Amino acid sequence: MNVIRINRRPGKLWAVLQFPLTRIVIGFAAIAVFAVLVFATASALHLHGLAAAAAQLLAGLGAYPVYLAYVRLLECRTAAELPVAGLPLQFGKGFLIGAALFSTTIVILWWNGAYTVQGVNGPGIMLAPFIGALGSAFLEELAVRGVLFRILEQSLGTWLALTIAALVFGLMHGLNPGATWNSVAAIALESGVLLAAAYVYARQLWIGIGLHCAWNFTEGGVFGTSVSGGHGHGLLGAQLTGPEWLTGGHFGPEASIVAVLVCLPVTVLFLGLAHLRGHIMAPSWRRA
Repeated sequence: MNVIRINRRPGKLWAVLQFPLTRIVIGFAAIAVFAVLVFATASALHLHGLAAAAAQLLAGLGAYPVYLAYVRLLECRTAAELPVAGLPLQFGKGFLIGAALFSTTIVILWWNGAYTVQGVNGPGIMLAPFIGALGSAFLEELAVRGVLFRILEQSLGTWLALTIAALVFGLMHGLNPGATWNSVAAIALESGVLLAAAYVYARQLWIGIGLHCAWNFTEGGVFGTSVSGGHGHGLLGAQLTGPEWLTGGHFGPEASIVAVLVCLPVTVLFLGLAHLRGHIMAPSWRRA
């Protein structure tokens, strides 16, 4: 397995700066500060629709150079987890997987009478959801999988890091409109574990960014359902009916038991393939 090596420097200051918790706090803060400034400006300007989506994309893409600078200055290395050469293939692979997973979720809901199409909109309506989904995928994957999970895994090993990062990801979505403890648990089990497993399998972030983008885009931009509590405007005008455990309620289908069960086998597959590749990392105290 190609383990990311942190080029440590001597001295007490560098020892403090390179402590795992310190690096997590600095990395999160560096990404969050830029994103908060962008979102605050968009809110002050009362941006909506395509303009608001463009602001979300700016916040996400802006996290990319911030992350590169962070690993260069603090970890004294290049970002091997973001290889430019791997972008098209790995992003595309992740996008296809994410679109297939959410489409399968919707088909199951439709089969059970919980999803009903009420109309079809013009294809142009999908542009803003796609731009917003891409920005959200960049921002959350760089912060949660690139900073939090990666650094935890280097210290605690894959399994503990997977558990902690998934719980944090679920709790982060607990602040969204319509969130419940059920939605927090669903996001942790479904997206939190799946996206970290994709990183462990590939040992780079592009596949997770593609998967995350496709999931959000198809959820809101294609099938017209709520995305993490936000109302979806998609190609299909649709309605969800049925108990919250089945449909996800106001939070959206990603909070449903169907989405969790659809994503679980793919998560297991990613982790199984990661094991075969030798990508599962033991805790630092068990490594030679």
